[in-house]
Amino acid sequence: MRSVASLLVLLLACAGCAAAPATPVRAADEVDTHCRVDADCVVKDVGNCCGRFPACVNRDSPVFPERVKAECARKGMQGVCGFPVIEACACVAGQCAAREAQTE
Repeated sequence: MRSVASLLVLLLACAGCAAAPATPVRAADEVDTHCRVDADCVVKDVGNCCGRFPACVNRDSPVFPERVKAECARKGMQGVCGFPVIEACACVAGQCAAREAQTE
């Protein structure tokens, strides 16, 4: 019984020891779109079944257009060709997104 009480005390003492990471943990081969400020976001080619596809992602995130192309070929998939023209990115609710065009 004494060891159970000791374990409980230890668990309670360490309950607040491990803080949650500031950003979610992601797989090494996953494109990261998390951000805190607009400067965290840039346009990179993430690829699609037609080839090039620009998107707003975290500036430090790897992208894998060659893997996307290979996966499309492996599955015999095709996509609608074309892509958005992204002039700038912004951090919106913690996610990188294309900034809407400014009109005068």
